[in-house]
Amino acid sequence: MTRLRLALVHDWLNQLGGAEDVLETLVEMFPHAPIYTSMYWREGMPPAYRAWDIRTTWMDHLPGIYRHHQPYLPLYPLAFARLDLSGYDLVLSNKSGFCHGVRTGETVHICYCLTPTRYVWDFDAYAAREALPLALKTALRPIIGLLRRWDYQAAQRVDHFVAISTEVQARIRRYYGRDSVVIHPPVDTSRFHPDATHDDYYLIVSRLVPYKRIDLAVRAFNQLGLPLVIAGDGRDRAALESLAGPTVTFLGRVPDEDLPD
Repeated sequence: MTRLRLALVHDWLNQLGGAEDVLETLVEMFPHAPIYTSMYWREGMPPAYRAWDIRTTWMDHLPGIYRHHQPYLPLYPLAFARLDLSGYDLVLSNKSGFCHGVRTGETVHICYCLTPTRYVWDFDAYAAREALPLALKTALRPIIGLLRRWDYQAAQRVDHFVAISTEVQARIRRYYGRDSVVIHPPVDTSRFHPDATHDDYYLIVSRLVPYKRIDLAVRAFNQLGLPLVIAGDGRDRAALESLAGPTVTFLGRVPDEDLPD
């Protein structure tokens, strides 16, 4: 029997988060599928990824992109639009950015949508959380308009959308005018369970980036004077640490096996 020729597509591989958890599950399901992505930070990602067939675009060679990929925002559509995956039987994109814009021709393209691109469709809120200067916001608006049109047109070429939640399903309908089915992302439900005993602190596990709004939790625990432990890392860490009071502790990135059950 001929093996299905399947390609996986992922926005970028320079940080760990929920999108990468989904990708790891997809690789387990389709271990022979190549992974197309804009760029791959080999030293910054788990060693297990080195066994994968990861294929990057020309963006992988741009200076500083591994640690600061946001300034290259307008280039991602160009990079993915040049990827011709029409030689596969099935393309499965794992999208929160622009990777659904790959060319597939007659090949069936299923997009597992983590969210329509946040900084394109909710730019004002994104810019406020990132504290972008007014001049930069003004300069970016025409570019955001172009990206929004590209994003919409790319979404029309997708054959089937799968949303991670009913909220994302509503966004797909609102921004793309497309129907979708909901398949929740994989969660190890057997690991996390209520326990009669507990430690006297609250725990957040997250990437520390502005749109996660960890600052709201930090401000709340500052006011309440309750202990909060934050596991995770990201470009917002320094700002959060400067905001935090004496009851808030930062652990940095913690391996899954070391997290409490």
